[in-house]
Parts: sequence; C-alpha cells; structure tokens
Amino acid sequence: MKFCKLLVLIAVLVFSQFGQSQDQEIQLTQKDSIVASSWIFGVGFNAVDDAGSEFTDVFNFSDNWNVLPYPSRVSVGRYFKSGLGLEAIGSYNVYKEGKIVDGNINQEDIDYFALDIRASYDLNKILGETGFFDPYVGVGVGYTDANNQGRGTYNASIGFRTWISEKWGLDFNSTGKWTMDSDNSTNHIQHAAGVVYRFGIEKELSSKGQEKLALIQEMEKEQKRVQDSIAAADLAEKEASELAERLKREEEASRLAAEESARRKAEIDKRTRIEKEINTLGYVYFDLNSSYLNSKDKALLDKLTVILDENPTVVLKITSHTDARGSDKYNLWLSERRLKRTIDYLISQGIEADRLQNEAKGEQNLTNDCDDGVYCTEEKHGRNRRSEFSIVKI
Repeated sequence: MKFCKLLVLIAVLVFSQFGQSQDQEIQLTQKDSIVASSWIFGVGFNAVDDAGSEFTDVFNFSDNWNVLPYPSRVSVGRYFKSGLGLEAIGSYNVYKEGKIVDGNINQEDIDYFALDIRASYDLNKILGETGFFDPYVGVGVGYTDANNQGRGTYNASIGFRTWISEKWGLDFNSTGKWTMDSDNSTNHIQHAAGVVYRFGIEKELSSKGQEKLALIQEMEKEQKRVQDSIAAADLAEKEASELAERLKREEEASRLAAEESARRKAEIDKRTRIEKEINTLGYVYFDLNSSYLNSKDKALLDKLTVILDENPTVVLKITSHTDARGSDKYNLWLSERRLKRTIDYLISQGIEADRLQNEAKGEQNLTNDCDDGVYCTEEKHGRNRRSEFSIVKI
C-alpha cells in the first residue's frame, strides 16, 4: 500500500513539472518574433564637438563637448521590413563659454540648431536578429546653424538601440557632419543618447513562434488589455514628467526675468545717483578770452575726479563753450583751448584719457539769449563761458 502511494506521488510530480514546462514553452519571446517594421519616436540629449579636432581628440569631454542639462533632441522615423529606415531629427544645443570651438576658446554662449534627414540600415539584417540589440549605420543630409553660421551638411552615423521592452528602448549614436561650404564653415561631430518609443509595429514570427501562436491565441485578449494598461501608465508618467519640466522651465524663466529687472533698476539708480553728484558740482567757468583754470575751477575738478575714481566704469563727455562775442572761428579755437585745459587737468589727477570724450562747441550752444548783437551784462555772458560734463556710459 505504501508503495502504491509512492508511485502516485511520483506521477503527480512528473506531470506537474511537465505542465509547467508546457506553460513556459508556449510563451512567445523575442527569439520567437522580430519587429519587421515600425515608427520610432525618440527624445533625448545631444553633445556637440566642434573643436576643430573632432576626429583626433573625440574623448576630450571637458574642453570639446557641449551638452545641455535637459532633453534637447527629438526624432521620428519609419523603419521598413527591408531593414531600411528614414528619420527626421531636430536638435538644439549651446556652445558654452570657455569651450573650444573651431580651434579657439569660445567667448560667449552661442545657440546651436540642427535639422537632419537620415536614411539608416539595420545591421541585424546582416548579423542576425538578437531581439534586444539593434546596431545600425546611416547617411543623410541636414542644415545646421552653429557658431552664428548656417551651413548644409553631409552626415554619416553609427549607433545602436537596446530594447528594454517591445516598445521602449535606449538609443545611442554618433554622427559626423561634413559641411557643404568648406570655405566658410567647419565639420563637427554630434553624439546623442535618449529614450525611444516604437509604435505602428509590424512583427514577423519565427517558425517556432508560429507553432506557439496557435496555443496562445486565446490568451491574447487578456495580454492586450495588460499591454494597453502599461502603455497608458507610461504615457501618464511621460505627461507628468513633461508637465514638471515645463513648470521648472517657467519658474527658471521667471527667476531670470526678475534678476534682469533688478539689474536694470540698479543700473538706472546708479546712473541717476552719479548724474546727480556731477550736476551738483555745476560747470567750470572761464574768464573772458581766457582758458586758464583758477583755484575754484580746480577744486571743482578735484571733486569730479573723486566721483570718477569711485565709479571706475563711468565714461564722461566734456564739452567746452564760449560766449557770443568774437568771431565764430576765434570762439571755436578758444573753446578747444578750454576743453584741452579741462581734460589735461583731469588726466593729471589720474583719470584715464579713454574715459574722457570731448567736443569743442564754440558759441553754438548758448545758455541764454546773449547772441550776436544782443546787449547782455558781463554776468550773463559769463554763464556761456563754460565746460560741461555728461555721462556717456556707466
């Protein structure tokens, strides 16, 4: 009796293992089916190497590579059963200040835009289908606006995609871009990495997969429902991520706008303050037919020197004038003499000459009605014999 029970137990275990083995065999895997054609949409990052030594110093990340900290590349393409594919690719980047561009150290941030059309070929058609690893090569053309120069390019690419699931994968590639206008622009390399989503998929089953298909058709309805749920969850996660990224960009833009507004206000306030200090000093006034500075004039210019020393970025314009008495030619000469003495004194006090713009006006800009033929007191005439000061640049 005990022996019979032992035989029954062994039989149950054998059939149980056989059933589990059958369940595993009827599951379709990537080895049983391949993607024959599909649409592929991708979003990711790009790095541009336009140092002028692109093909000899390709791994100099710190000096040559320009990369943005957010997604900056988008692509969409159609891939056919033959292994050929056609893609449209748009990318944005910024040549960073301090990076090497065309053999020189870049002096400011410069936008980079590229739009490319690429024909590619799936190397698995030659190497054999792996199911998860898709190497490819490609050629194409494009238009690039880089380093403030637009140019057409001939492109050659090499890359691979590795598939995390049937629809989702990662894409890594490098593209050499040869300019069509070699006299005015240079060649460069663009690397890319990102997430790809495959849709509009047409698949082909292997012979083993076709055998399994008959066994699992009744399971497809439930599997489709699960796949749709996963796709919906992935889409919801993607939309939430895009919303968070957009809010982050808007917050950053608002912060930068506030900083710029504060900077401009500070600059205006600074200019107003300095103009008030200079206007408070008044003008340098000269005696009749004289260009010499008296002690009062020098004291005023000493105070002006202090203001300029405290504000070393200020550029000042000095204009010198005469009253209306005398000929126009004589008065222009006299105003030039007064201008020179005013500027020479400021330079003698340590003010750089390139901070002092100047103009002699003669009798062109009278401050009152004491023109030729008009009687005026000496006091009124004296108000026209002056050197004036105005701010050109803060």
